[in-house]
Amino acid sequence: MSDKNEFVPDPQDANDNKVMAILSYLIFLVPLITGDYKKSPFVKFHLNQSLVNAICVIVCIIPITILTVILALISPALSLIGSLLLLAAAIAFAVIEIICIIGAAKGEAKKAPLIGGLFTIFK
Repeated sequence: MSDKNEFVPDPQDANDNKVMAILSYLIFLVPLITGDYKKSPFVKFHLNQSLVNAICVIVCIIPITILTVILALISPALSLIGSLLLLAAAIAFAVIEIICIIGAAKGEAKKAPLIGGLFTIFK
């Protein structure tokens, strides 16, 4: 059974390419530049999820970092607020990444929670 949050991979493709799908979360573009993995819909799906997560991290971390610096200039005690926001964002994105890695290891192709459906880079 499939819904909008999931694409159903070919079981053989998922089984053959689990390692590269997991590596796409750890070493982003390696699956695209090595072998025939770039032809695997399963690997492309997980590579896309990995890159969406990375882009969201950058988009979130930069403004929070700027806010932290501004707060530190106002008062060093206020910089704690920005630091806690940075820590919360880092933990949230790490949890999303771990959920995706576990899904790839199981041969699943579910979109990442909250951010997985924002946009598609690889089709």
